[in-house]
Amino acid sequence: MKKIALLLVTSLLIFGCKNDTEKPSENTISSEEKSKELSTAEAIAYKNGFENWNAVEEINFTFNVDRPNSHSERSWSWKPKTNDVTMMTVNDTVTYNRAKIDSTNQRVDAAFINDKYWLLAPYNLVWDKGTSFTEKENQVALISKDTLNMLTIIYGNEGGYTPGDAYDFYYDDKFTIKEWVFRKGNDSVPTMTTTWEDYEIYKGLTIAKVHEDSTKNFKLHFTNISVK
Repeated sequence: MKKIALLLVTSLLIFGCKNDTEKPSENTISSEEKSKELSTAEAIAYKNGFENWNAVEEINFTFNVDRPNSHSERSWSWKPKTNDVTMMTVNDTVTYNRAKIDSTNQRVDAAFINDKYWLLAPYNLVWDKGTSFTEKENQVALISKDTLNMLTIIYGNEGGYTPGDAYDFYYDDKFTIKEWVFRKGNDSVPTMTTTWEDYEIYKGLTIAKVHEDSTKNFKLHFTNISVK
C-alpha cells in the first residue's frame, strides 16, 4: 500500500523535543560498489540507514505543516513489527492495527501512509511493489538549480490510496536526496516540489526533517522523532 499526496489537519498538539540525535556521516557508496551490489533505489535507501530498519521496534514522530498564518500537526507512534499505529491530535487519539483496516479507521490510515511516506520515502523506494523506475543524470533541480542525478518512481494504476502517481528524486553523487517532485497521476507538470534538508540520524535511521517549497511559504517538518 502506497502513500497519498499531502493530507493536513488543523489540530495543535505540542510535545517535547527529543535531543539524542547525531548528524549524518559523510559515508558514501561508491559508484563501483553501487553497480556491483545495489540498484540506485537501494543505494539511496541504504544511504539513509535502511540496513538498520529491521531492528526498529517503535518509531514516533510529529508531522507539521506551516503556511503563512497557519500551523497543522499530528503525531504518530508506529510499531512496525506488529503494525500497531496510534495517531494523536489535539482533538483525538486513535489506535488501530494495519492488518485490520476498515471503514472506521481507513481515513486515519490514509493520513498515516502519507506522513510516513514523507518521513521514510527512501525506504519506500525498496518497500513498495508494483512500481517502475527511470534514471537520468545531469538534471537541473527545480529549486536549487543544482545539477544532480534524478531517479523517478512511478506507481502502478492498481492498489494504494492514490495509484498512478510519480516522484522525481534529485540526489547527489553520495546518494543523498536534495529535492523531490511529486507529480499526481504521473502528470508532466509538477504538483509539488520541495527540498530535503536538515538530516539527522536516529538509532541508525537518517531522516530529512525539513521540506520547503521555492517560495518558503510552505514548510513541512518533523519534530519529536524517536526510535526504539
